[in-house]
Amino acid sequence: MDARLPSHDWPELEPGWVWLCGAGPGDPGLLTLHALNALRQADVIVYDALVHEGILDWAPDAEKIYAGKRGGKPSHNQRDISLRLVDLARAGRRVLRLKGGDPFVFGRGGEEAQTLVQHGIPIRIVPGITAGIAGLAYAGIPVTHRDVNQSVTFVTGHDRAGLAPTALDWAGIARGSQVIVLYMGMKHIGQIAAELIAAGRRPSEPVAVTTTATLAEQRTIETTLAQVEADIEAAGLEPPAIICIGMAVALRQALDWQAQARGEAPRNLDPLDLRRPAEEG
Repeated sequence: MDARLPSHDWPELEPGWVWLCGAGPGDPGLLTLHALNALRQADVIVYDALVHEGILDWAPDAEKIYAGKRGGKPSHNQRDISLRLVDLARAGRRVLRLKGGDPFVFGRGGEEAQTLVQHGIPIRIVPGITAGIAGLAYAGIPVTHRDVNQSVTFVTGHDRAGLAPTALDWAGIARGSQVIVLYMGMKHIGQIAAELIAAGRRPSEPVAVTTTATLAEQRTIETTLAQVEADIEAAGLEPPAIICIGMAVALRQALDWQAQARGEAPRNLDPLDLRRPAEEG
């Protein structure tokens, strides 16, 4: 694909700089124009596991260095990745650090940026579309809806050691957020669900699990907080996944636009049982 940039005063990626850039949740069409501009200029691209290979094809002349980190699998050391960026910049390369989703949303972008600044390397941050919003949208789940929630909480499903995060106040999250979106939460979902139920969330609360979000292989199951762990296992789902907990999930019965594009009828036009047209909300 010949992806051309429209006329604009695009910033220049200069030698010795590192741009930390979000590649979006998977679908190359969700890449920003600033990211495409960076791909057009980079000498070297250091990219993560969840960056779609089609995006890399838009930078045919750049050197590509894989620096993926995946839970439970052999991964590059974070310190080595950060210092590699420093070395590449000091060598006068135009460096693009390409990360899945948004670099500052559970992507270690803040850590890498801080390392670069501490070593005197100039940086630019290019935000990306995060999976916790776009992945759910592709599944037909609005992360906010006036009839459902006035708050949403984004949570990581593991800590630095790969364990379920013990520093989080699960009781506070359970009480204070109407909709909870879990990144990287599949491994510990049983423990997390138990914590939320113990804190007062209903065992029957709707839950959706979306894997490989925004890509052709995307799969979504709808379940409940009490059943989510068993249903993930029964469905054979594998990471990466976004998990949504809350009544927003019920709206998928009406808004599963991908199923409707395949010719399927909406399952329920009034999934919240409001008994009024949506425009009268």
